[in-house]
Amino acid sequence: MTLQELYASVGEDYEAAIRVMRMDKLVDKHIRRLPGSGVMERLSAAGETMDPTELFEASHAMKGVCGNLGLANLSAAVSEITEEFRPGKTRKMTDADVTEKLQSISVRYAAVAEGIRSYEASNP
Repeated sequence: MTLQELYASVGEDYEAAIRVMRMDKLVDKHIRRLPGSGVMERLSAAGETMDPTELFEASHAMKGVCGNLGLANLSAAVSEITEEFRPGKTRKMTDADVTEKLQSISVRYAAVAEGIRSYEASNP
């Protein structure tokens, strides 16, 4: 599996990753780190406590990582949480809405992580 095939298999944008990282070697290096980075675990933990500061910080970090890796769909989904908990903004979602969005993000993230693991298996 190539990097292009990985991105296609998870419905994301390889060209966006190349625009940021400039080289396959860097995309490869950083995409492999995503599943072990803890960004999803941190976001999930923040969702369990509904701590607004931690939800903002965790979602903002994940949004940036995903954006830099060309994972625009995942980044956009996480961005909704970032904006919901941005300091100074009034919340519009209920806790139940936030939980539902986080579950959706978790499912999407799991699919991306599984794709990355398949990519790694074919490119040790």
